[in-house]
Formats: sequence, structure tokens, C-alpha cells
Amino acid sequence: MTERKSVAPVATLLTRPVSLADRPPLAQSPFVAAAPWDEFVRNHPHGHLLQTSAWGALKSQFGWRDGGVALLDETGAIRAGALLLFRRTTALTIGYAPRGPLTNWQDHTQTAELFLQLQDTCQRAGAALLKIEPDLPDTPDHRAVLLGYGLRPSPQTVQPRSTIMLDITGDDDTIMQRMKSKWRYNVRLAQRKGVIVREATAADLPTIDELMQVTGERDGFAVHSAAYYRTAFDLFVPDYGVYLLAEYEGEPLAAIVVCMVGQTAYYLWGASSDRERNRMPNHALQWAGMQWAKARGATRYDFWGIPDALGQLAQGLRCGDGSGTPSDELPLDLEALPQGELWGVYRFKQGFGGDVVRMVGAWDLPIHPLGYRLYRGGVSALRTAQHLRATLEVYQQETHSPTPAARNE
Repeated sequence: MTERKSVAPVATLLTRPVSLADRPPLAQSPFVAAAPWDEFVRNHPHGHLLQTSAWGALKSQFGWRDGGVALLDETGAIRAGALLLFRRTTALTIGYAPRGPLTNWQDHTQTAELFLQLQDTCQRAGAALLKIEPDLPDTPDHRAVLLGYGLRPSPQTVQPRSTIMLDITGDDDTIMQRMKSKWRYNVRLAQRKGVIVREATAADLPTIDELMQVTGERDGFAVHSAAYYRTAFDLFVPDYGVYLLAEYEGEPLAAIVVCMVGQTAYYLWGASSDRERNRMPNHALQWAGMQWAKARGATRYDFWGIPDALGQLAQGLRCGDGSGTPSDELPLDLEALPQGELWGVYRFKQGFGGDVVRMVGAWDLPIHPLGYRLYRGGVSALRTAQHLRATLEVYQQETHSPTPAARNE
């Protein structure tokens, strides 16, 4: 790994900006910076699974090119940085820092230097823009900080902006008391009805992939390929995560993937069959995921994604201070919520308790002005097409669907 000169004067603490973009892919040959980088991510206040070298290695095998930037002090310790992913679209290359960058946002010298290095790295990669999605709550102060570094609110997000964050400190009874009574009952019911949850092995991956495909077809979700889940297993297990499988009398019913970085566990993926649903295998899996994470030192459990409209509602109730709103305090009629997209999973997730938290979202740093204008125009055209498609689908349903009376005949 070679050092290069800073593109601007920096403080003594940040005299060694180092690019990670020239390293070989992690999946082929681990690079010297992988271990200290991941240690930095684990210990950073805003460290996240999506900033680990393992996540970069996963995405690098499925259409992305991974790289990054780290700022080192005079002792060689990492002080700030970002895992970067690059992808070529039809006309543009986009740089992306998922749940990054990682910096002390109150330290202007450090953060300004980091953005200079990120901009330089993206320029050398031929990127039209850098999209970041930092792990920061959506507050006026955080938005002002991002604007101050020349970033613009992005018209296109990648990760879910709103989530439910569950406190898993305390003993089992304490965690159970944070759930709705029906959810506590269902967790215990699954145990009484013979549902067994175990850690999956590589031999179980075809079964888990089948469950994923069934879930995608049933619920209208996009799912990854079998190769994607296998590669993730090889990279995440056991250092970062676990694949959990729920069975009844040896028959697989459902599965989830839970990962952990620092003190936060993430419910990454889930799947279920249509068999034996009355035995509540999904409740049993979430409970097992929480216990797995808690045993390894996690203090909170991120359910990873709910409709952003609910995040906006929660944010309004708390005046946008970023502290989160208990899910059971949202003024909602759960039975009246829509069925599609993330609404159905919200009904399930909110029963475990926790706070609704909205993040600051995606922000763009334009690298090439013309390329960025093309990107913004393309996103606008795509949104228009999606709106038109949705309008036509509603029209077709209203025109061709039978009347309620006809359905009952």
C-alpha cells in the first residue's frame, strides 16, 4: 500500500491519508489493512456492518468494485475513513459509501480532509458523484453539517431510511416486557409447539435459498441469488453473523440472518414457508436472534427497514431530535395500513417493541458537474415512469377487478 500526498494542508494528527483502492479483493487475498480497518469500524460510534471489509468483499463479487480511504495519524492508527463501492451504470460510474463515511463530524479539520480524499479517490475512479448514507439520525444539526461540506440531499436512497431499534439490555424477562403481550405469547407458543431454532451450516444453504425464493414470490420482494447468500455466509459466519433456521420435526419452516458489529445487531434477511405458520416460527427466530446477539455483547437490535412515512411521523412527534419514538406511541390503526412494500413487515416488527428511528438519508457529493446533472435527470425520469406505471396499474385494477358483490357470488 503506497502513501500519497494530501491534497490540502491538514492538521498534524492527519498527516497520512492512505487509499485502500489499490488493494486486491478481500475474497481473493486479504490485504494488510483489513484487520485494523474492521477493528476501527467496530469501535467507531457510527460503525456499521455495511462499512466492514467483509461487506465490500461481498459486493465486489456481485457487480461492484470495492475500495476506500483511511486517514491515519502519526502512529498509524486509523482516525477516519470510508469503505467505498463503485458501480458503472449505462452512462455513469457512481461511488457509494454505505452507512459511511466514519468520522468525527464535530471535528471540521478531520472531516474536511476526509472529504478531500474521498473526492480525489472518486475522481481517479471516474465517478460522476459520491453518494453517502451516514449512520446519523435525521436532525437539523446533522443536515446542516452535511450541507456545510458541499453535499446535497439525494433524490435516490439505497438503504431503508427508517427502522425500529430495540433495546436488548437486561435479562430475558426485561426484554420480553418490551414486547406487546401477543408477541410474548407467540414466542412462548413456538417453544411449546415444538419449534426448534438452530444455527445453520453450509449444508443448509440450499434450503435457506428455497425459503428465500418462496418468500420473494409470495410477498413480492426482490431476493438475491443462491450464490449471493452462500458468499455472504462464507464472509460473515462466524465472525460477523449467524444464519438461523427454525424447524418443526425436522422440517424447515423459516430462516433469518443476523449480523453484529460493535454493540449493534442487524436483522439482515428473513424468509419463511407457508407451512406450520400457526407454530409461530418467525417469532421464535427473532427471539433466538436477539439472544445470539446479546450473548456476544450487543445492546441493541436493528430490525432494518420500515416504511419511511412512519419514520417521518415518528420524527415529527419527537420534534426531529433524532432520539426515536416508541413504536407503540405512533397514532396508527395497524389494521388500516397498506399491504404492500414494507407495511406488512412493520406490523410484525413493531410488536417486539423498540423505537422508530429515522436516519439522515442519502446525500450526494457531485464530482463531475455534467455527469451529476445527467444522474439527477435520469432519476427524475425514472420516478416519472414509476409513477405512471403505478397509476396505470391502479386504473387497470379498478377497471377489470370484479365488484365486491361479484366476488362474493
